[in-house]
Amino acid sequence: MHPKRLMRPPLDSPDSADNADSTVSVPGRLLVAPQVPAASHQENPVGRDFRDALGSFATGVTVLTALAPDGQPVGVTISSFNSVSLQPPLILWSLACESPRLEAFRQARHYAVNVLAVDQVVVSDRFASREDNRFGGVRTVPGMAGVPLIEGCTAWFECSSEAHYPGGDHLIFLGRVQRFARGEAGEPLIFHGGRYRILGGESGCQ
Repeated sequence: MHPKRLMRPPLDSPDSADNADSTVSVPGRLLVAPQVPAASHQENPVGRDFRDALGSFATGVTVLTALAPDGQPVGVTISSFNSVSLQPPLILWSLACESPRLEAFRQARHYAVNVLAVDQVVVSDRFASREDNRFGGVRTVPGMAGVPLIEGCTAWFECSSEAHYPGGDHLIFLGRVQRFARGEAGEPLIFHGGRYRILGGESGCQ
């Protein structure tokens, strides 16, 4: 029995992983994390299972925005955003080393984390696509250092670049939050199991 093929996670990553064949689902099978060279484009069956297992962890969906060295806005959909520290206020996220936007973000002194609302699936898909004009039709306002902030989000974090760390086939970005705000949008956009989700309400647990 072959599991249903999942949608591509909202990450600015190469298309090669999307073309991998489905793998056989074996209940109760213990899988060892794959040891595949970072430069390899061929995903083995265990690598596919590893990625799908990671998809069991529900995340929010964000769009990272910055200005390229030539002043043009750049943006990418990311689900790897996470908090690190309250004092000082630090966050992290990661981007595929083969992303065409890696150097723009590596060189950026400032960037913004736009936390998408449940009605911003189209925005998430646009910034996860390979379109050149990702900002077309997306309403933004200038933030710190002119970095565009996407309107209608649940929250924004404007950051200065603190550090970069190699992380296998991704580069990990550590950002220091300089300003933040919460939006009027109530529900965040959720990604789980290869699909967009909405919150199902309170669990009742204390």
